[in-house]
Amino acid sequence: MKIFDAHNHLQAAELTPWRDAFLASGAVAGMVVNGTSEADWAAVAELAAAHAGIRASYGVHPWRVDEVSAEWRERLSARLDGGGVVGEIGLDRWKTDRNFDRQLEIFRWQLGEAARRGLPVTIHCLRAWGALNEVLHEATAPPFLLHAYGGPVEMVRGFVERGGYFSFSGSFLAANRERKREAFLAVPLDRLLVETDAPDMPLPEELDQFAARSATGERVNHPGNLGAVYAGLAELRGMPVAELAGPVAGNYARLFGS
Repeated sequence: MKIFDAHNHLQAAELTPWRDAFLASGAVAGMVVNGTSEADWAAVAELAAAHAGIRASYGVHPWRVDEVSAEWRERLSARLDGGGVVGEIGLDRWKTDRNFDRQLEIFRWQLGEAARRGLPVTIHCLRAWGALNEVLHEATAPPFLLHAYGGPVEMVRGFVERGGYFSFSGSFLAANRERKREAFLAVPLDRLLVETDAPDMPLPEELDQFAARSATGERVNHPGNLGAVYAGLAELRGMPVAELAGPVAGNYARLFGS
């Protein structure tokens, strides 16, 4: 059974102690490694060049919009010229100290560049679902992944009609995330993907298969937890894991390429 991680940050320094062993294990057939700013695009590119199963993704995350250089557009275009897709980009009203108008400006440009190139996009959204919906309706949007979808179940159908996919994170297996899980019962099987978001969004501690800790003792979401996330989503959907894995693999290939 082949499993695919639709969204992680394998380049993150927090994963350095486990990265090489994880990659050598071959536990994951493919993954999309997402950059969040100019500062980590080179590390993403190096991982993708060294490992055939890694799809590089480059973008300016909404939390990083105040860090861009004057040449960020040219630098992002150069990365995309070398291969890769677009993300992680998006909109965020949870972080209230981030300039939302600047987020909109940078998000629109990246979305337009992806559409121009015919590339898929990975989108982050927190507490900005109405604004995101408006932007996606402004022009023809490229196929997109709503990573760790936490929006209303009522918006699922509209995002599907706009070409959206939805990835399920292990953090949704926590007992207090029942409302978040409801949305994934409304997502058509042909639009479902699975992610770890490693090193972020850890599973509930009792489901964590690696119990990875940082030097300061904080929990680190090990990317090898992907199998446990698949199992949790399969249980939620009331189907065997192997029955889920086939369609998810097809969705991953359709959105990100084989």
